[in-house]
Amino acid sequence: MPPRPPAPPRAWQRMLSGRRLDLLDPSPLDVEIGDIAHGLARVARWNGQTIGDHAFSVAQHSVLVEELALRLEPILAPKWRLAVLLHDAPEYVIGDMISPFKAVVGGGYKVVEHRLETAIHLRFGLPATIPAMIRTLTKRADHVSAYFEAVELAGFERGEAERIFGRPKGFPERLGLTPWPIAEAQARFLERFHDLDAQVRAAA
Repeated sequence: MPPRPPAPPRAWQRMLSGRRLDLLDPSPLDVEIGDIAHGLARVARWNGQTIGDHAFSVAQHSVLVEELALRLEPILAPKWRLAVLLHDAPEYVIGDMISPFKAVVGGGYKVVEHRLETAIHLRFGLPATIPAMIRTLTKRADHVSAYFEAVELAGFERGEAERIFGRPKGFPERLGLTPWPIAEAQARFLERFHDLDAQVRAAA
C-alpha cells in the first residue's frame, strides 16, 4: 500500500470561550468579544520593548486610537468608532507583528489578517469592508498613537519618531501614556466596546 499522505497542518485555535476559530476560513459565529479582549490585553505593542512594569498592550492601544480618532473627527458616528476600536482585533489570534517584520513576511500575513478582520466585522454588525474614509481616519489616528507611544514608551527620539510617523498637529507635546496592567486593559477595552455597541444598537 502506498503511504498515507500526511494530514494537513492544524489551522484552528481553541479559544477560552470554547470556540474553535479556523484561521484560514474564520466564521463570524466563532468570534467572541471576550476572547478578543482577553487576547489583545495580553499582546504587547513594540514587541514588549517599552518602559514600565507592564507591557503596552494592543487593547490599550485600541482604546487610545479610538479616542484619538474622535479628536480628529468629533462627529464620528458610534458605528465607525466601533470599527476604529476593532482595527487591530485580528491580533488577538495572530499577534502584533511589528511593521518591519510584516514587510519581510509579505502577503500571506495580510491574507489571514483580512479574513479575520472580515469575520470580526460581520460578527459585530459592521460592513465586511470599511469605507475608505474611515480607514484613512483610522490610519491617521494610528500614526498619532504610534508617534506618542514611540517617544513616551519605546525610547524613540522625537526627530526619529517624526520621520517615521509624522509629527501630530493639534496635539500636546505628550499624552502622558502609562501602560495598564493586563486586567485593567482587558476591562477597559470591554467597557469601551459595550458602550459603543449599545450606542450602535440604539441608533439602528
